[in-house]
Amino acid sequence: MGPSLGTTWHMWDRQVPELAGQWRVLRFDLPGHGGAPARPVSSVGELSDRLVALLDELGVQRFGYAGCAFAGAIGIDLALRQPHRVASLALIASSPRFGTPDEFRQRGVVVRTNGLDSIARSSPERWFTPGFAAAQPAITEWAVQMVRTTDPGCYIAACEALATFDARAALARIGVPTLVLVGSEDKVTGPAEARTLVAGIPDARLAVVPGASHLAAVEQPVAVTDLLVRHFSTSWAAQPDATGQHRLVTTVTVPAPAPPPAAVAVAAIAPAAEQSGGGPTGDGNEAGLYEAGLKVRREVLGDAHVDRTLDAADEFSEDFQRFVTRYAWGEVWDRPGLDRRLRSTAALSALVAGGHTEELATHTRAALRNGLTPAEIKEILLQAAVYCGVPAANRAFRVAQQVIREETTPQE
Repeated sequence: MGPSLGTTWHMWDRQVPELAGQWRVLRFDLPGHGGAPARPVSSVGELSDRLVALLDELGVQRFGYAGCAFAGAIGIDLALRQPHRVASLALIASSPRFGTPDEFRQRGVVVRTNGLDSIARSSPERWFTPGFAAAQPAITEWAVQMVRTTDPGCYIAACEALATFDARAALARIGVPTLVLVGSEDKVTGPAEARTLVAGIPDARLAVVPGASHLAAVEQPVAVTDLLVRHFSTSWAAQPDATGQHRLVTTVTVPAPAPPPAAVAVAAIAPAAEQSGGGPTGDGNEAGLYEAGLKVRREVLGDAHVDRTLDAADEFSEDFQRFVTRYAWGEVWDRPGLDRRLRSTAALSALVAGGHTEELATHTRAALRNGLTPAEIKEILLQAAVYCGVPAANRAFRVAQQVIREETTPQE
């Protein structure tokens, strides 16, 4: 069982007793959440790989999986890449694509600049219905403190992972029994997103929980528990275990712990699988370089900016845009020699030196996306003032100041 971004495994506390009456249950925390080691992930797939490595270590071959929101994305990834391991799937408050990449990257920029306090304070209104939040002040405060105690770097990395997650085109390949569960009042990933999953996954079933918002498992625990028990009971065939007794063979098997219930932080046990480095596609193929460059260009500059630029291209400028995408983004920006923070540092310095203030706003936004803080951008511009001249730096400060204000002001 996996939690939502900003929560911990305790969001499942009310489900565990009844589920544990039939099955052994493994819960996990996301990296940097709930005391789990702060080892960020770069993608949903990387966290799936950590979970599979943990299950391999425990000798678990097949299992049922329930995930809320971010952990729902993990469940989708597991069902697509490890279909022989996943016997049954429950997706709670989930979506094949969570908002837009720019929305999550913007959230990461806000957290990098202002910390998690504003996100924490707004969590109850995003996670619970107003009536529940007002009637349950202890749970409301618990929600706020969960977010406040999350590691900011891991939260930002998770936002980046969700920004690149898009399983819409692959849903038809999910072949495991799937329950899609959503709160009727969920404004984060609500019934519309749930229906997209049901429409895309063959034979998926939809359950809408009345009077519940994003954390339906907390707000309507009895209803959610009943739905999960019925789903996992009816979607698995019972076979005798080693003792000759009938148990569902697709349970997650871990040694029975002493109270409190078993809970293992994935980040604490299973390291991420080795990821291939960045760099050009290596196929010498112009189309391949263009696609690789377009991906990097979108990640660094944002979908909205890239879409505006490409949409504005015509027959006269189209070849130039392809050249820039292929050469600047597909070759230089994607080389493994420097990380993106350093590349943004070099880009800002060069733009100030060349007096290219028309590009400076775009690359200031890119620098924030790539992990530079406003304080670090200020130091880069001060350094540029020494070597490029005060007038050039003066113009650069005006541009960067406006961008930073826009990008780091929390949205109401």
